[in-house]
Amino acid sequence: MPANGSCPLKLQFGLINHEGCYLTAEAFGFKVNASAPSLKKKQIWTLEHDSKDAQIVYLRSHLRRYLASDKDGKVTCESDGQNSDCRFLIVPQSDGRWALQSEQHLRFFGGSQDYLSCFAQVITDSELWAVHLALHPQANLLSVARKRYAHLSMEDGEISVDLNIPWGVVALLTLTYQSGKYCLKTCDSRFLSSDGKLLTQRGKATAYTLELKSGKLAFKDFEGKYLCPMGPTGTLRSGRCPKPGKDELFDLEESHPQVVFMAANGRYVSIRQGVSLAANQEDETDMETFQMEIDKETRKCAFRTSQGNYWTLVSHGAIQSTATEVSSNTLFGIEWLGHKVAIKANNGKFICTKKNGQLVAVCDSTGENEQFTLKLINRPILILRGENGFICHHKNSNTLDASRSTYDIFTLQFSNGAYHIQGVDGHFWYVNSAGLVCSDGEVPEDFTLELLEHRRLAIRAKNGRYLRGDQGGTLKGDGLSVSSSALWEY
Repeated sequence: MPANGSCPLKLQFGLINHEGCYLTAEAFGFKVNASAPSLKKKQIWTLEHDSKDAQIVYLRSHLRRYLASDKDGKVTCESDGQNSDCRFLIVPQSDGRWALQSEQHLRFFGGSQDYLSCFAQVITDSELWAVHLALHPQANLLSVARKRYAHLSMEDGEISVDLNIPWGVVALLTLTYQSGKYCLKTCDSRFLSSDGKLLTQRGKATAYTLELKSGKLAFKDFEGKYLCPMGPTGTLRSGRCPKPGKDELFDLEESHPQVVFMAANGRYVSIRQGVSLAANQEDETDMETFQMEIDKETRKCAFRTSQGNYWTLVSHGAIQSTATEVSSNTLFGIEWLGHKVAIKANNGKFICTKKNGQLVAVCDSTGENEQFTLKLINRPILILRGENGFICHHKNSNTLDASRSTYDIFTLQFSNGAYHIQGVDGHFWYVNSAGLVCSDGEVPEDFTLELLEHRRLAIRAKNGRYLRGDQGGTLKGDGLSVSSSALWEY
């Protein structure tokens, strides 16, 4: 496992046939068709590799059933386990599309609408599928060969692949999808060109075809060459190889939230002075930045430092950055108090700031010295996905949709414990008197973020209600509690 403690993201995607429709798994009768015009829950497939042969893959639907083909080419998706009829081989084409071949019967899968089969002996246009990644588009990029992470290098005007840990906003990359190809977008909204330069506009040189090799990703440019890290700093640009080797392979990893804490004394919590945590710094640097790794089961949080260690509770309630792995004493509860947070250690006590700035967990209740301002620093570009799709501007009004297959990019601006959310047109989000979230505000309105779950947050409006997607797909600011419709992958 890399130094960041993240496993590669499981590849989830939509498959688009020659008519531009997505392969769909229906709940009724576990039937499959290719008739959907967009990528939503029923069109998402998860790729699983065979444990003994990495070339063999299984395609699992959102219903956790596997795509299968029998000897007569009949296609089903009702098996709840992997069997011989579920084994497929991916045959990549030069344009990035896939042909899927039954490993058992050696026939190719294709068709349209309700007429899908796996009986073709040769590959035609009907047997080709374009791949649309369904992952959240913001991630960290890890070079398989160098075991280093990509990041924006402001000084050199390039993406360098030389970070041991993907630290700070510069390590956040956004994959943007358009017409079957992908662009790599930096945190300052520039696009990687195949010659290694960063451009403000998308074009032919910034578009890459995504290829898969043994579960790893390769990015092929418009000339058929592949991105790879080059030189001592690992400048990311197209190399000379017409086929992807180890140097051209990458993993996408989850980008954990990274935050800074300001204590009641107006100073940032830091490890600059040594292993003991203290609120005594005026500047935000890597030493004041902490990665939040939220446990899926307990929803408690481990705080990782830029040195790779964790906060931990030690004797007498002191908090130090000496732990090398997660344990009960490295997990902390967070209470969200509007514009502030309180942090509870494993001894059941809240962390407070002593007069000398040192952090200790000795308090039973939360007063001013037990409260901190938390600032999320590595999501200046915000893309939100709910249980039914992405948040996107409504086509014909000032409201927002919460069930779209494509996303809009919003800007997150910190303001004294709260955030302002701004669209590309410069206007701000606000909640109107009818409880609808609107996107045409002339002045910013405060929203607070609560990082409640692994990869998911809740957004609370200034009326105290949570933002949620209603059954019609509209974003509303009227949620009384944090339900599944009020949690957003970010």
